[in-house]
Amino acid sequence: MKLIKIFAISAMAVSLTSCVSKKQYDALNLNYKTCLDNAAENQRQIQDLKAQNAGLDSQNKLLNSQNEALKSSLDACLANNGRSSTNIDKLVGEINASNKYIKQLISANSRNDSLNLALSNKLKRSLDNIDDSDVQVKVLKGVVMISLSDKMLYKTGDWNIQPSAMEVLGKVAKVINDYDKYSVLIEGNTDNVPLKSSATPTDNWDLSALRATSVARILQNQFGVDPSRITAGGRSEYNPKTTNMSISGRAENRRTEIIIMPKLDEFMKLMNIAPGQNKPAVSSNNN
Repeated sequence: MKLIKIFAISAMAVSLTSCVSKKQYDALNLNYKTCLDNAAENQRQIQDLKAQNAGLDSQNKLLNSQNEALKSSLDACLANNGRSSTNIDKLVGEINASNKYIKQLISANSRNDSLNLALSNKLKRSLDNIDDSDVQVKVLKGVVMISLSDKMLYKTGDWNIQPSAMEVLGKVAKVINDYDKYSVLIEGNTDNVPLKSSATPTDNWDLSALRATSVARILQNQFGVDPSRITAGGRSEYNPKTTNMSISGRAENRRTEIIIMPKLDEFMKLMNIAPGQNKPAVSSNNN
């Protein structure tokens, strides 16, 4: 059959060449090849559409199956007695109350993020003239973190604050006092190099804690920060920011961090409220 078709096409081509000019024949031949290419492309598109249709059929079957399962669940609920209806109403009420509670948490978190951003910007403007390698300010996980380098604050192996650091601590203290509804956590950190002396401090735990309390005393005694807002502690070498394998890495790990954060009791009030109750009063700040 294919030989007959080829013979017929060849005969047609011969007859065409005898009836038309070569230019017309070439044009017709080009048009014929274009039609063949278009037909092949159309065939590919048809195959693609068939594949897409098969995928849609599969999805449709899955949705129908899920719909049948939901209908079965609904029918089972409707088949129960009046007590089941009451339970459904109660469940809907609890879901609505939970949704309201979630919205309250989201609203409180958004308000806290806005205040943290304003506080961070205020600190950055205040500390604009300080070397970035000595002071870094960033918002991280719902708190404002101020990282102070050890070379700015202390002499090597010491915990007493250097006079040159007073300007920075004074600027930080001013912002802390402006945001008086926030708590202040001071964390001392060291690298992993053991202390050479056996005298006080005996190890990096002691050194990191002493450095944190030194900053706390300066904020309280020199700049009037309410000590009831302050928590100070040492984390030794166990909270590194980077590797201790290099000199620069160890220097970065030897830092003291002042963390300004919303008072925990304000958020605990919100967390402890039962869904459906009235929203508790959460302290706000005008800054």
